[in-house]
Amino acid sequence: MTNTEIVEQTIAFVKETLQGAEGGHDWFHIERVFKNTILIAKDEKVDILVVSLGALLHDIADAKFHDGDESIGPQMARTFLHSLKIDSKVIAHVVRIIENISFKSSLRSEKSKANNAAFSSMELQVVQDADRLDAIGAIGIARAFNYGGFKNRELYNPEIPYRAGMTKAAYKKSNSPTINHFYEKLLLLKDLMNTETGKKIAEERHQFMLHYLKQFYSEWDGTA
Repeated sequence: MTNTEIVEQTIAFVKETLQGAEGGHDWFHIERVFKNTILIAKDEKVDILVVSLGALLHDIADAKFHDGDESIGPQMARTFLHSLKIDSKVIAHVVRIIENISFKSSLRSEKSKANNAAFSSMELQVVQDADRLDAIGAIGIARAFNYGGFKNRELYNPEIPYRAGMTKAAYKKSNSPTINHFYEKLLLLKDLMNTETGKKIAEERHQFMLHYLKQFYSEWDGTA
């Protein structure tokens, strides 16, 4: 099976699996991350099959839609890739990308770092940047409020301050208003980008979010 055929079969699998998914984590999110991945990969020395599969499968079973279980996504991806008889090293790499791509994976753990050694590869960095780009800018804002509505969260509550420096466990349990999410995650992503391409795109999207927040507060306060 050629790489093109592998990617085509993976796309078909993801589209079928994510039918009816929440709008910020559906097939179109995957498609955007895949396109961003290919764009960023052009300037990096990476295994194009690994980054393609990592992008396509990174949210095949997002933990927040499975009672916080972070093992389901990697296992689904592993089982699917084994069914295509893909090289075991490629499968292992893709699974490690899925296990380490999320923002919460970068947060402090209550376990010691010695027992929670981080995985890193250029392929992970490329897919991670692609995923983070879809969390910021105009689409990032739309996704944040879509998920907030899905979880019936307040848009904003001036009496609930955002929480800086949360641990991974605290972040996973957070139920704060959507505006708080800008300060707890979205505005932090620009400085967490790995690649030069990712950094360049992130800067423009970051500025768009700052402008949006300024307008939001003006309208909230009745001054605009």
